[in-house]
Amino acid sequence: MNSLLTTLGQRSKLAAQKLGQLTTVQKNNCLLQMATDLTTNTAIILAENRQDLSRAKENGISESMIDRLCLTDKRIQEMAEGIRQVAALPDPIGVVEKMWRTEDQLLIGQQRVPLGVIGIIFESRPNVTTDAASLCFKSGNAVILRGGKEAFYSNQLLVKLMQQTLRNNQLDPAMIQFVNDTSHAAANELMQLDEYLDVLIPRGGAGLIQRVKNNATVPVIETGTGNNHIYVDSAAQLEMALKIVVNGKTQRPAVCNAVETLLVHEAVAAEFLPMVEQTLTPQHVALRGDALALSHLKQANLATEADWSTEFLDYILAIKVVATIDEAIEHINHYNSKHSEAIVTDSYHNGQKFLKEVDAAAVYINASTRFTDGFKFGLGAEIGISTQKLHARGPMGLEQLTSSKYIIYGDGQIRE
Repeated sequence: MNSLLTTLGQRSKLAAQKLGQLTTVQKNNCLLQMATDLTTNTAIILAENRQDLSRAKENGISESMIDRLCLTDKRIQEMAEGIRQVAALPDPIGVVEKMWRTEDQLLIGQQRVPLGVIGIIFESRPNVTTDAASLCFKSGNAVILRGGKEAFYSNQLLVKLMQQTLRNNQLDPAMIQFVNDTSHAAANELMQLDEYLDVLIPRGGAGLIQRVKNNATVPVIETGTGNNHIYVDSAAQLEMALKIVVNGKTQRPAVCNAVETLLVHEAVAAEFLPMVEQTLTPQHVALRGDALALSHLKQANLATEADWSTEFLDYILAIKVVATIDEAIEHINHYNSKHSEAIVTDSYHNGQKFLKEVDAAAVYINASTRFTDGFKFGLGAEIGISTQKLHARGPMGLEQLTSSKYIIYGDGQIRE
């Protein structure tokens, strides 16, 4: 085992015990100071980020991925605001959700407690560093962060700044730690740090998540991959549908809640698909359609089987024409990553059918998939979007980073 990771694990285990004892006021005051320290150090954060951007461009990383990596004054302000919002959220730790008395006159309660030590492996986006750290801290969990090599300088500095804030508040800086080894070997060892990690959360593309699932011996909460669909029903308002599709694809294409595949009912395809093409082509979106879709498009290529299951994270949209809503739902449930799915329709029956039958963490009627976000859901910042069904599903905020324990009050009872 890598001595660096063993040391990080040992420190985190001790730090988690201390963190679990902090009051809400202590945690909130420290978080607010972290936010202030972030904005105060904007200039040096941007300088480190420029190193990451320069290296990314030298390595030929796509423009959409560079956008994920890039920090600006505004984005740093947003990161600080995200930390402040976490401070403003109710603290779940110590909350007794319910209590009951048994036939033995025991008073039993179920209380929220931290998970312990959380490992997070993520790619590209430096804002994940502050989002994850603030959520883990508020929910009483120590965290070991392992970001991608693309954002190494940005992430390393952000963690140093947060650790300095912890020191300034007489707290253990090991409550938030960073793996400064970006090798695959170090990542694999983190995945198997069973003695110290209570849970591992990967946040990134399909390749990263699959690698974690295949190699981790630590319990994993799967997040991130978003092969998302919008289905435009025969009863859709087409102008509304166009706005939703354009927003889902172009507002920020390299994020997990962007749309990757458009399904269109054959009854509206002849009218709607030219509208899509006329709007998206000038925005440099490459269209890939099935044979029926191509009959209504002038500048599209034939979609391959792989296109239906690909999370493009880019200005690419796959398009398929379907004969029924059942065909649309069947396609979605076969190819989707169980993240976010949307239907545009004025039919109450079809909307409810879609909600009931589509298997995903978030299912929308007449709204963009881009809203699948802890902040937009009113949950504050998020660790990521869980696409599995055990422990947590959907945006993972404070409550999803906790477990529970039973607390039992007696007055001398013994079991006969």
